[in-house]
Amino acid sequence: MRQKSNVNIKNKRAWFDYEILYKLTAGIQLFGTEIKSIRESKASLADTYCAFINHELWVKQMHISEYQFGSYNNHIAKRDRKLLLQKKELRKLERDTKESGKTIIPLVLFIDENGRAKLEIALCRGKRQYDKRQTLKEKEDKRQIEREIKK
Repeated sequence: MRQKSNVNIKNKRAWFDYEILYKLTAGIQLFGTEIKSIRESKASLADTYCAFINHELWVKQMHISEYQFGSYNNHIAKRDRKLLLQKKELRKLERDTKESGKTIIPLVLFIDENGRAKLEIALCRGKRQYDKRQTLKEKEDKRQIEREIKK
């Protein structure tokens, strides 16, 4: 039995910039030393997004650092990676992204109990400036209430 992995790379801006409609978990097609770098938490989801190319879902701009002990066969750090989903899920996502203002954003990159890299993605709608201010206000109010409870 494998132990639970502590790799949990988050896209922190996603919750601030987007209203999350629903989430899915997808596998990632990786090559060579990419999984070793992910296991060392050497990846970033900043500025990543997903796009459909020929009815396949690809994650764009995801950075996975080169493996430290990789030799001439090390991977390219910023390349497009294919996401692995069932056809039914792909069709639903593609249909939903055709609506204006909706996009697919990666939220969390993690290693599952079987040792495979998984990416939690979400169908999102971009927040407007006043929505972002409202989110900050709610967060500050929540902190204030917690401070008062501790006193």
